[in-house]
Amino acid sequence: MEGTELAAKVLSTWLTLVLGLILLPSAFGVSLGISEVYMKILVKTLEWATLRIEKGAPKDSMLKNSASVGWYLLVPLSATLWSQVCSSIIQRDESPMEKGLSGLRGREFELSDVFYFSKKGLEAIVEDEVTQRFSSEELVSWNLLTRTNTNFHYISPRLTLVWVLGVVIRYCLLLPLRITLAFIGINLLVIGTTLVGQLPDSSFKSQLSQVVHLTCCRICVRALSGTIHYHNKQHRPQKGGICVANHTSPIDVLILTTDGCYAMVGQVHGGLMGVIQRAMVKACPHVWFERSEMKDRHLVTKRLKEHIADKKKLPILIFPEGTCINNTSVMMFKKGSFEIGGTIHPVAIKYNPQFGDAFWNSSKYNIVSYLLRVMTSWAIVCDVWYLPPMTREEGEDAVQFANRVKSAIAVQGGLTELPWDGGLKRAKVKDTFKEEQQKNYSKMIVGNGALELDG
Repeated sequence: MEGTELAAKVLSTWLTLVLGLILLPSAFGVSLGISEVYMKILVKTLEWATLRIEKGAPKDSMLKNSASVGWYLLVPLSATLWSQVCSSIIQRDESPMEKGLSGLRGREFELSDVFYFSKKGLEAIVEDEVTQRFSSEELVSWNLLTRTNTNFHYISPRLTLVWVLGVVIRYCLLLPLRITLAFIGINLLVIGTTLVGQLPDSSFKSQLSQVVHLTCCRICVRALSGTIHYHNKQHRPQKGGICVANHTSPIDVLILTTDGCYAMVGQVHGGLMGVIQRAMVKACPHVWFERSEMKDRHLVTKRLKEHIADKKKLPILIFPEGTCINNTSVMMFKKGSFEIGGTIHPVAIKYNPQFGDAFWNSSKYNIVSYLLRVMTSWAIVCDVWYLPPMTREEGEDAVQFANRVKSAIAVQGGLTELPWDGGLKRAKVKDTFKEEQQKNYSKMIVGNGALELDG
């Protein structure tokens, strides 16, 4: 009995602290300054750790140790260093095939053409700009987490002690706290949206639904120790519009919904996600599709057009890339989101990897493993930029409009703009793309319908 009473007292004390110091302030969007103090201590600690690493592990010795197992194993040390080594081996030529081959000979086939295609193949192998976007970005300095192949914490006893202390804090203090907050936030979302869904359609129901979504998402963001900096709030998406953003993680939704409500667009899921979706759609006109419907572009377009036609409904939130990219780049925006008309509100999201890796590599980790990694990191810190609204210009097709929006997001977020389809994360390059290159080369050889080159 004594053990039971003690456990009950500990649990009640724990819940009281969580409720009074974190849950209620986050629900009302108020900060008590605890997270700010935590971030200041964390920044100072990481700066100290970086200085200890630089002092205790000279670059010469690190390179010497790595060279003992082969110079090519320098890759884990720094992606930037690897990129510099690669560029010193092969100078990438970004000119099109027609121009590159024209400098070698006329329009007749020569065996030397093999060298051109071999060079292009080696360039792709040495510095593949597609698949590297589907793995976590390399850090400039170690952040006292375990995502590294170099045992920095063995450099000095002090650094090892700080690293061990960090493990204890993250797993024994922060993780239980974050799981408690996430459990409360998700349950409140399901219960709140279910109750609101019982009300008749009215402006009161819409306002109450927004309060429930904002409150629960703020609690869930606190469960990640989230620190979000919003810029240009005067350009926040308006009702009847479409919000498009680059996609790094499922928590992108939480990040954006903490500052405003949106109507989500996505595929119907099972399990816990399915329970949350069914509860949310009762209180807010989210657009969920069955897998069979997702393949019917006309049906999807019709339902989205019906939504934006009602200027009283919340803006639609869409991630046109269709998959998560590793916080360094913006890949091809699928044109479907830009064919339905309406005003596009671009949003750029950029995470700070120093405090935690927000990227979800769905090919490597399931959602539970991913959330565990995020909840055992130091914090989730990111910047969100609202860009001025954009509309489709006269004579501009959907693809051109999508590329224009993508460029604006990439520039604002400091991200690399890539033309590749994010679907290459799981699928091979389409045969039509390879056939197009083969046809261009065939035209150059045969001479019929060959492409004209300037100069």
